[in-house]
Amino acid sequence: MSENGLTRERYSALALTRPIGQRIAIGLFGALLFGLAGVSPLRAAERLEVQLEGMVIPVWVKELADLGRPGGSSSSELITWLNLLDADSRFDLFELLQASLLTDQSMARQMLRSWAGRQLLDAVSDLVRVDADSSGIVLFNTLELLLNSQSEVTALDLLEELPAENVRLDLDALLQVASRWRRQLQQQQQLVLALGRFPATQVPVLQELAGQEVFAAGPEFKPLPVAHRTKPLQLEVWRPPDGTPLRSSWVVLMPGLGGSQDHFRWLALSLQRKGWPVVVLEHPGSDARAVHALLKGQRLAPGAEVLPDRLADLQAVLQAREHGTLELPGQKLVLMGHSLGALTALFAAGITPEPGLYTRCRKALDDLPLTNLSRLLQCQLVDVQMPKLQSIPQLEAIVALNSFGSLLWPRHGAVPLSVPVLLTGGTLDLITPPLSEQLDLLLAISAHPASRVVLVEGASHFSPVRVEGQMGEGRGDDLFQLGEELVGRQPLAVQRLLAVEIQIFLEQVEAGEALEGSTHQQVGDLRLHRLDRNAAERLRESQ
Repeated sequence: MSENGLTRERYSALALTRPIGQRIAIGLFGALLFGLAGVSPLRAAERLEVQLEGMVIPVWVKELADLGRPGGSSSSELITWLNLLDADSRFDLFELLQASLLTDQSMARQMLRSWAGRQLLDAVSDLVRVDADSSGIVLFNTLELLLNSQSEVTALDLLEELPAENVRLDLDALLQVASRWRRQLQQQQQLVLALGRFPATQVPVLQELAGQEVFAAGPEFKPLPVAHRTKPLQLEVWRPPDGTPLRSSWVVLMPGLGGSQDHFRWLALSLQRKGWPVVVLEHPGSDARAVHALLKGQRLAPGAEVLPDRLADLQAVLQAREHGTLELPGQKLVLMGHSLGALTALFAAGITPEPGLYTRCRKALDDLPLTNLSRLLQCQLVDVQMPKLQSIPQLEAIVALNSFGSLLWPRHGAVPLSVPVLLTGGTLDLITPPLSEQLDLLLAISAHPASRVVLVEGASHFSPVRVEGQMGEGRGDDLFQLGEELVGRQPLAVQRLLAVEIQIFLEQVEAGEALEGSTHQQVGDLRLHRLDRNAAERLRESQ
């Protein structure tokens, strides 16, 4: 190691820019340790071994804690090691140590016990090694004990309380994870740059996009008894008003994990006004009420295990329509969903994961999937017994908002659907990133000439979710109280653009028209890219 320290270069590699460097550091540890959560403690470890550059550096936990707290100082050799880091990396380290890992006792416990929490716990145990524990049980128990006595837990709290003779923090492994994460972020940035090179046509913000939808009629609320649930499903049925065009299809719209019908009324309303009948499903057990129960500590975090029930919900609606219990116009069916709702639509269309998912997931979960959280849901399907589904002969198209499935269908042209698909995404989406979960997915599942990907620069995974308070200055009571970093830019404007793109897609499908080339638009402050299969393939190959 040189006098200036190779570690300085290694740590500098964590940051693409100063703000992103902070987000990487805090996001990595926060997401790692948030997924952690009984054995009673022996006594807290006094010394921490830090593995760095192949060396093992002993660090007194108390000194690290003293340094990590505001105004802290130390005269030990720890200062010498830390001085090898650049100023930004030192700042990130101390901010990370002070950052809250867990802030809600009840919800934290349920998250820690979920399938996704166990996967993250297993991964982080490779980075923070506590004696011979390879599964993260000691980390889990320590966090639970801390939560018994305090409402907030920081990284320093955890390090000070770990009951072990030997605690080793493998910074070499952490740096490798961060380096791979950095490469993934760079790929996303390269996508933004590539999209920015396309000349965009200026498109005026039409009156239809300016928020006039509040004057349209609301939905009917229809209970639907189903055999697989103890209570009837509560459906929202949006019937087109008189005078709208007569459409050949009707739409079933499915919210994502933790979503509610309220979140997608904007979309149902826009389709209703253009003549499409829409049924918006609820999915008890994986809806907003389930998230509310999670926040209260009353249930585990829902995951991919809810897919069989979601598919049964959809089948019940289709059977009600077929038997006349649910009367709606339209001969053909369009399946539409957000995130897990989109995956539900793809499974309902009859495609199943390619063989080898377990092997692909073992490799994928070797890395912490912090830039593609959908991989946790995809890999959980290894343990989920999926039902055998009947085909839907009247299926006309699929609209998948913030879709995912790259581990399920990894090969281009692997399982081509016979119906056209519209996949949408945003360049700020790190839950279902567009390179793998929209571009690659389109190439894997659809060669239909009307299929397309629509990407909006600055949009995120939650841009299609309309929450209470977005229309005005108030924030409302919605559980999805998300900051700009998660929602992305101008969510209402993104929703209006998506509504228009969905209408264009459905009208072209109805007319039997192919998508003729790609389109790049500048609408106000937003850039939108409508990509056909050829453009998606060229864009993917350029990365």
